[in-house]
Amino acid sequence: MAPVAPRLQLEKAAWRWTETVPPEAVTQEHVEAAYRVRLEPCQRGACRRNCRGNPNCLVGIGEHVWLGEIDENSFHNIDDPNCERRKKNAFVGLKNLGATCYVNTFLQMWFLNLEFRQALYLCSSNEPKDKDYEPQAVYEHLQYLFALLQNSSRRYIDPSGFVKALGLDTGQQQDAQEFSKLFMSLLENTLSEQKNPDVQNIVQKQFCGEYVYVTVCNQCGRESRLVSKFYELELNIQGHKQLTDCLTEFLKEEKLEGDNRYFCETCQSKQNARRKIRLLSLPCTLNLQLMRFVFDRQTGHKKKLNTYIGFSELLDMKPFMEQQSGAYVYELSAVLIHRGVSAYSGHYIAHVKDPQTGEWYKFNDEDTEKMEGKKLQLGIEEDLAEPSKSQTRKPKCGKGTHCSCNAYMLVYRQQIWENSLTVEVPAFLQELVERDNCKFEEWCSEMAEMRKQSVARGKIKHEEVKELYQRLPAEAGSPYDFISLEWLQKWLDKSTPPKPIDNTACLCSHGKLHPDKICIMKRISEYVADFFYRRYGGGPRLNVKALCKDCVVERCRILRLKNQLNEDYKTVTNLLKITVKGSDGFWVGKVSLRSWRQLALEQLNEQDEDTEHSNGKLSGNAPNKDEANEEKREEEEELNFNEDIVCPHGDLCISENERRVVSKEAWKKLKQYFPKAPEFPNNKEYCSQCKILEREGEENKALHKMMASEQKTSLQNLFHDKCRPCLGSWPQETDELYIVSQFFVEEWRKFVRRPTRCSPVSSLGNSALLCPHGGLMFTYASMTKEDSKLIALIWPSEWERIQKIFVVDHVIKITRTRVAGEPESALYSSEPQLCPECREGLLCQQQRDLREYTQATIYIHKVVDNKKVMKDAAPELNVSSSEAEEEREENKPEGEQDPDFNQSNGGAKRQKLSHQSYVSYQKQGIRRSTRHRKVRGEKALLVSANQTLKELKIQIMHAFSVAPFDQNLSINGKILSDDTATLGSLGIIPESVILLKADEPIADYEAMDDVMQVCTPEEGFKGTGLLGH
Repeated sequence: MAPVAPRLQLEKAAWRWTETVPPEAVTQEHVEAAYRVRLEPCQRGACRRNCRGNPNCLVGIGEHVWLGEIDENSFHNIDDPNCERRKKNAFVGLKNLGATCYVNTFLQMWFLNLEFRQALYLCSSNEPKDKDYEPQAVYEHLQYLFALLQNSSRRYIDPSGFVKALGLDTGQQQDAQEFSKLFMSLLENTLSEQKNPDVQNIVQKQFCGEYVYVTVCNQCGRESRLVSKFYELELNIQGHKQLTDCLTEFLKEEKLEGDNRYFCETCQSKQNARRKIRLLSLPCTLNLQLMRFVFDRQTGHKKKLNTYIGFSELLDMKPFMEQQSGAYVYELSAVLIHRGVSAYSGHYIAHVKDPQTGEWYKFNDEDTEKMEGKKLQLGIEEDLAEPSKSQTRKPKCGKGTHCSCNAYMLVYRQQIWENSLTVEVPAFLQELVERDNCKFEEWCSEMAEMRKQSVARGKIKHEEVKELYQRLPAEAGSPYDFISLEWLQKWLDKSTPPKPIDNTACLCSHGKLHPDKICIMKRISEYVADFFYRRYGGGPRLNVKALCKDCVVERCRILRLKNQLNEDYKTVTNLLKITVKGSDGFWVGKVSLRSWRQLALEQLNEQDEDTEHSNGKLSGNAPNKDEANEEKREEEEELNFNEDIVCPHGDLCISENERRVVSKEAWKKLKQYFPKAPEFPNNKEYCSQCKILEREGEENKALHKMMASEQKTSLQNLFHDKCRPCLGSWPQETDELYIVSQFFVEEWRKFVRRPTRCSPVSSLGNSALLCPHGGLMFTYASMTKEDSKLIALIWPSEWERIQKIFVVDHVIKITRTRVAGEPESALYSSEPQLCPECREGLLCQQQRDLREYTQATIYIHKVVDNKKVMKDAAPELNVSSSEAEEEREENKPEGEQDPDFNQSNGGAKRQKLSHQSYVSYQKQGIRRSTRHRKVRGEKALLVSANQTLKELKIQIMHAFSVAPFDQNLSINGKILSDDTATLGSLGIIPESVILLKADEPIADYEAMDDVMQVCTPEEGFKGTGLLGH
């Protein structure tokens, strides 16, 4: 028999007297026993941890950190600012702004290209550089960034200015290879306007080579040549193991036959031909892009190839050149790594060789690490890769060679024997660097002063605790107070200043100390209690007069009844062992039979629970009225005794596996506790209607499968979300498009995927998109942007089929009317027309909700590990396990097995709609609790819409012990950085969950990157400075 926990032992001992004392004979002595006033206090050393069941145990409540000598550093939560200082001969890191690790890797690689850095420093604008100079253009931000990387005093710097100048979304991880191409193209165009030829041609000189497409006609032998520039060679890695194999395939001859035949100018007709690429010239820096991210035709999304590719530190390109005269030996200078199995998440790091010392460094955002022995070491990066079923074992590598399943770009530099270049920072940039270094030194001084002040406050608190803790226990026979254990622990907590004492959560319905709350209370001396209430305030005070005799008497009555229940439970258990013969018995549900004692206990406890609930309104942690009502409704939905074998028609259920026969004597005992329970003699027939429905159910399943198959065939493109029209780029082939709700489409897809488990969709439910007056709630512009996730566009041909399959309650149509004489212009109208009043009302309500709240609750979640990040940063995943599983299955296309697969519009149906006309969306779906359920690592804060982000950061500092400057906050993938902005303007609404990532080493960045990968359609670098917008 397992030993009883000490707390339960103390609980039983406190109420053992009820076995012999009736409720009317309860005295003050019994009351004090129930409140455990006379229990012996625990001694330090004899008690390993605090005894929750003993209010006189004051050991293990946090006092150990104050007793004896204390290290001064424990009085503050501010790290040594010198830890943020750059170490001697070390490189400077770059801060990850959310999902910008792909940018950081290229910046470090370009910085260590000395010729490129020197040419960039020589860039100049026509305007003179005065002392108030600030970078404006993209190349100026890059200049300043390089100067900081060269001469900053910081361990890492913030590239926000550069990223902002490009207009990049810091919360969206992008294609690193595409970024490299677009940025080099942008920079080349910018530098072409410079007068200095060394600057003007630096991109071409460093990165640009030439190859020629040679096509030879098989008929006449005519050879045509098309010369083209390249900045990187894109190498296919599928089916290859070595880099040289990839290069060979790149230059391999291709046959042009069949539909792909070549038009020969000599023959004046299409002919079979041969085509291949020949390398004409190579740049100083040879960028080799390994095509790890490829388009998967089955899923319609990108995927990553985790294939091992071997490459050497020396690469001889002579065999691959058209003209093989000259030296073409290249040295490996950089390896860019993508860590992770998914193309949509993961983390980018760079291994780059210092051209001045020949030493290899690993650049991992803020952290830079020198490799030992001037050798490239990729082993740890490959070990961190998550294994997949199809991934081959890592091959062995010889001396001077490496192999990687994560490298996506290899950079080789032409082997030269001259001394490396010395690059000096221009004076105007050095002035900016020194200005930033001065700010850093001021910050260091400020942090040191804060540490000093924290130490002074800690010493005062130390003396206070040492004096009061000795006098904390209440002596026998002396006046005493009960005080919350939680408050005592906060008083002894170094990081949290104690708030006023709040005992309201521990009161019973009579306004006194509830006996059930004694486990979270401690009995202390009146002397110390007087000091606490004078110093910190609060109340109400709970002294000897707060012991509630009424509650003790009531508990005595209930316990005596429970004792009788235990005897009856044994009797029923023995009766159940007897086999019932003939028809002399009753059917009882197996679930009810297993839990009947618990159900009876709940009935006995009902009055006691009502007492606790009546006190709930006084508790600061109690649920509000709406939450209490919701819980009550959920309780009402639970089945009563023996209702688990009642069918929907009120008769005996079909399944005999769910019930068993009990004797008449056992049923009589059970009926004493459940007089209203449904009664079924064992000779009673089960429900005839259920039998009919069971037979019809099998027929319906077959019918639903056939319906789903027909509907999928009829609306195949809608089901697979392919070839969909877009209002932003109206299709030329039609002037009419129809609209249905996205919720309807998602529910229909659910049915088609799982026809036997989901109900068929019969009606469009377009009324959800209309206001009470029948007008459309969306403008044409909003349907191309923020409201596009709430609607689905339908082709006219699809609409004809939809009308035959579903009940159309309202037709919603968008029509394009071409303007005469202006072929590029068009007018768009909707049917029904927009209802301006309701639309304006909806927008106003949304704005009020965002900007006009006070003392609302939001949740701050500190990122710690994968599970917490994924569960809490993605609100749609924060549901019960069964709901989450159902969501995953519903959003997964047929045949899709990739765990990183992310459907772009998967979150559309979960958009919150504040207008009351959209209630029908939620009514049609599964009912879920709207309350946010707090999880570990998460804290609730009370905020108002008009307070600033800086004020919120101060609250977070007190809650998490993270200084404001070390806080990286984000909400729904968006970084919160403007300290002066109000919470309302930042879109922080009640019940929001804000992610807190502290500036501290994190073992695995992949989880953070996955969170930042917002589930939206891929737009690449659309709208950024890289595309000239």
